[in-house]
Amino acid sequence: MMKWLNLSLLFACALALVGVYVIKYQTLDIANEKKSLLVSIEQKQGDISLLEADWAYLNQPSYIEPMVRRHQDYLGLDIIDQKQFINISDLPMRQKTDADDAALTALFEVLDSGVDPIAALIEASSQ
Repeated sequence: MMKWLNLSLLFACALALVGVYVIKYQTLDIANEKKSLLVSIEQKQGDISLLEADWAYLNQPSYIEPMVRRHQDYLGLDIIDQKQFINISDLPMRQKTDADDAALTALFEVLDSGVDPIAALIEASSQ
């Protein structure tokens, strides 16, 4: 009886030892993966900050102006004149139009039937 008890306890200890060993190396792998991901994130953040600095430099008027002047004839660009700006109150109001109820009803009926009219238009134009 004691012999079987000792053997079963020895077997249980061996299983526990293997389990602890597996768990230890799994956690080490996860820690290494976390570390590599953090390094990758820091590199990406550094790349983003560098790209933002490049973007800020490339959008400076002192950088863009010489290129615009060089290609002004080709692009057909002129300097903005003060007369080109208006107030919102100077814009004409949109004319009120009555909605075409028959067309909207027909559209909704087509959509309810499962047909996509926009997809049909795209397919017809691509052929």
